[in-house]
Amino acid sequence: MRGLLQEWLIAEGYAVRGQRLHEPSGTQGADLVIVDLYRPRENGASSVLAVQQAYPGAPVIAISAQFRPGLESSWWAARALGVQHLMAKPFTREDLLAAVRAIVGHPG
Repeated sequence: MRGLLQEWLIAEGYAVRGQRLHEPSGTQGADLVIVDLYRPRENGASSVLAVQQAYPGAPVIAISAQFRPGLESSWWAARALGVQHLMAKPFTREDLLAAVRAIVGHPG
């Protein structure tokens, strides 16, 4: 999944640094973080909090196959954690790009 998202974003002109949270990064800055929540009800909150600690101030897009489109409770819970956009899998390339553009704009 990570490889596909990287491919889509790079093809659109975005600079991408694909890494897992536990991998060391050269810099702590990020314009946007996309986090895949495998089990949002079990560890979603801790995953989002770990991302926010690693990349303070960076907007977050959370994706998961467990989310259901139109499920307001998931949206409000994610929003309370500071997630700017919630995406249910499966989603299209255009869905992802629209969410990224809404948060960081077009690639510069």
